[in-house]
Amino acid sequence: MQFEITKDFIEEVAQLIATKDSTQLVELLKDLHPADIAEVLDDLSFDEAVFVMRLLDSETTSDILEELEDDTRARVLEQLTPKEIAQEIDELETDAAADIIAELPDERKDRVIAHLDDKEHAKDIVDLMRYDEDSAGGLMGKELVSVNENFTVKHCVREMRRQAQEIGEVYIVYVVDDEEVLKGRLSLKSLLTANANTAVKDIYKGDIISVKTTDHADEVAQIMQKYDLFVVPVVDQLGHLVGNITIDDVVDYIKDEADKDYQMAAGLTEDVVADDSIFELVKGRFPWLALGLFGSIISVNIISGFGSAMTNYKELFFFTPLIAAVAGNVGVQSSAIMVQGLANNLIKGSMWHRLFKELSISLLNGSILVMIVVVFSHLFGLGWLFSLSIAISLLTVIIIASLIGTFIPLILNRIGIDPALATGPFITTSNDIFGLFIFFYLSKLILGF
Repeated sequence: MQFEITKDFIEEVAQLIATKDSTQLVELLKDLHPADIAEVLDDLSFDEAVFVMRLLDSETTSDILEELEDDTRARVLEQLTPKEIAQEIDELETDAAADIIAELPDERKDRVIAHLDDKEHAKDIVDLMRYDEDSAGGLMGKELVSVNENFTVKHCVREMRRQAQEIGEVYIVYVVDDEEVLKGRLSLKSLLTANANTAVKDIYKGDIISVKTTDHADEVAQIMQKYDLFVVPVVDQLGHLVGNITIDDVVDYIKDEADKDYQMAAGLTEDVVADDSIFELVKGRFPWLALGLFGSIISVNIISGFGSAMTNYKELFFFTPLIAAVAGNVGVQSSAIMVQGLANNLIKGSMWHRLFKELSISLLNGSILVMIVVVFSHLFGLGWLFSLSIAISLLTVIIIASLIGTFIPLILNRIGIDPALATGPFITTSNDIFGLFIFFYLSKLILGF
C-alpha cells in the first residue's frame, strides 16, 4: 500500500529536526521507501533536508539521492565532499550513478570518480557517461547476468550465483558466445528441467529482441511498448552485449519528455517548475511572449492595410476575433495530432494521402462551421453578400490553418527539430497572421472596398 505523506507528517518531521531528536526521527523514517523519504525532503527546507540525509545510512541516502528533484539533489550534493558523494555513488546502480555524476560541475566529476572504491564500478560509470543521454547507451545499466553458450547447466548455475551477488535484481539471463556477442536468453524452466551436464547452447532461446547503443530513446520506448518488454538488452555495433534497459528507466524518460512537450506546447522555452527563481521563470516564458507580441504587431499592420473596410464594412472587424480563434484552434488541433503520431511512429503513407485526408477533414469541419456563421450573420441582418464573404474567408482560413498545423510538425521533424514546438504559440501566432490576412483580402475581393 502506498504511504500517504500528509501535512501533519511533514510537520512532525520538522519538529523532530528542530528539537534534534535524531533517534525518534530515524525511527519514524526507517520503514519508508526511499522515494517517500525523498518526497518528504522536497517539502522541507534545504537545511532540514541536509540534516535528515546526514542521519541515514549510506545505502538509504544513495537511493534517496536518486529520487530527489533535480534542484534539491544539486543543492544537497554541493554540501558534500567528493569523497562523500563517491560513498553514495558506490551504492547505486551504474545507470543512476552515471546520471548523478553527469549533473556535477566538470571539476568535481573527476574527483568523485577518483574516490570510488569499486574500480570496476567506476569503469562502468565512465563508460556510460560517454553516451548521449537520449540514446539507448545513455539509458542502460551495466548490471546483468550473462552466461557462455558453451557452459553446462551446472557451470551456468554456479556462474549465475556469482554474478547475482553484485546485482540488486535479476530480470533475465543472457547467453553470449566466446566473443561476448549476444545469442539469446535462458529461461528458468529450461534450467530447472535440463540435465546438469546439458550445454547451454542446446536449451537457450534465440528469439531475443535487442537495441543498439546508438538507438534513440524514443525507439527503445516504442520497441518495449510494442513487444511488452520489461527489460531489453543493449548491444554495440558488433553485437556485443554491453548492458540492458529496464522499464523504470524508460518510464522516467517518457515522463521527462512528456513534461518537456507540455511546457513547449504551453509556450515555455526552458524546463522550468513553479519553485524555480523569478529569473529562470522569466527566461522560460519571455521568448514566446515576445513572439506573440511580434505576431500581434504584424496582425495590427495587416488590419491597418485594409483601413477602407472600417468606412464601408465596419462589421468585418467584429469577426476578427472569430477568425483568429478558429484559425488558432484548427492549427493547434492538427499539429497536436501530428506530433502525437510522430512520437508514436503512427504516421504512415505518402504525403499526398496525408494532404487529401487533411483537406477532407478541413472541408467537413469548415462546412459545418460556415453554415453556423452564415445563419448567425443573416439573423443579424448583415446581408447575403456579406455572409458569403465571411463564409468563403472562414472556410479558406480553416483549410490553410489545418495544412499549416499538419505540415509544420512534419517539416520540423525532418530537419531534426522537436515537432512539439509546433503545438504551442508558434502555430497559434502564425495562423492568426495568415488567418487575418486571408480574411480581409478575400473580403475585399468579394465586397469590393
